[in-house]
Amino acid sequence: MRKIIHIDMDAFYASIEQNDNDNLRGKPVAVGGNKEGGVIAAASYEARKFGIKSALSSRIASRLCPQLIFVKPRFDRYKEISNRIISIFHEYTDLVEPLSLDEAYLDITHPKIGPKSATLIAIDIKKKIKERTGLIASAGISFNKFLAKIASDMKKPNGLYVILPENAEAFIEKLPIKKFHGIGKITADRMKHAGIFTGKELKEKTRVDLCLRYGKQGNYYYNVARGIDHRLILSDRKRKSISVENTFSNHLMTLSDIQSNLKPITEEVFRRYQLHSVRSRTISLKIKYGNFKQVTRSKSEKKGIVNFSEIQILVKSLLNQDLLHEAGIRLLGLSLSNFDLKKDRKTQLTIDF
Repeated sequence: MRKIIHIDMDAFYASIEQNDNDNLRGKPVAVGGNKEGGVIAAASYEARKFGIKSALSSRIASRLCPQLIFVKPRFDRYKEISNRIISIFHEYTDLVEPLSLDEAYLDITHPKIGPKSATLIAIDIKKKIKERTGLIASAGISFNKFLAKIASDMKKPNGLYVILPENAEAFIEKLPIKKFHGIGKITADRMKHAGIFTGKELKEKTRVDLCLRYGKQGNYYYNVARGIDHRLILSDRKRKSISVENTFSNHLMTLSDIQSNLKPITEEVFRRYQLHSVRSRTISLKIKYGNFKQVTRSKSEKKGIVNFSEIQILVKSLLNQDLLHEAGIRLLGLSLSNFDLKKDRKTQLTIDF
């Protein structure tokens, strides 16, 4: 039995901006975009009360909250703070798997220092993060990644939630299907139409039935409905791609529809690209049609992609009328891969829970 902690920083980018600038504290803040256009990268909790969240159009955000304050992203600063936080994690374990700048998994089954209790270690980590960065973190504790990830979201902000092995089955059965990590809004809606509203109904489905309905993801749904997740903490994981995709309730039927809906996806994939010390030489466009058939188009450059305009040009070169289908397009995605490592940007069963 393992002890896994998932640490998730609360409104990370916006909190850093508020922490660095007294004039922003207690006010609705959006990182990225402006009143004229663009996409929100992150929003403070004061802004979230107005329905503002990441990936939202900044024009819509301005209408929802006229007093919203836009600030430019400072990715070097976010990386700096993230590195400080990761160094805290490594005080307790070498088994640290960062998922992004603001969240990570830790396996503290055998901690290097501190108590044996995962809960006490999580409390200590949250305290050190506050002392050394001024920021607030939420923590989820359980015996696998799936449950630890869900637990960290239960009491946000400044949360701490534990799912004990003996309580896991009852917890999962009551969990709304939309709260399952790995089940997006569109899939959740499909499951509800199939009579699956909570983990209890999901658990009643056979593996064969789930795989027929949801493809290979059906295996994942079958396992997590039973609290099964054997994924290890990948402390030396090297990122192979950076991707963003979106599924649409109303299928896209025209090239104009594709172009307009790719715009926020392109902006988001570039925002994520800026956070990593890599240079990509390949961009790929993923399209899934209403009949679930899928196509992928890619284009590669000799030199690594540096700026947003290069991505825009490459995306445009991948688009034409041949992409259209009478079944319509239900999913669009973009990914950056084929990283040039030589030109990386240097930055940077009894268990005591």
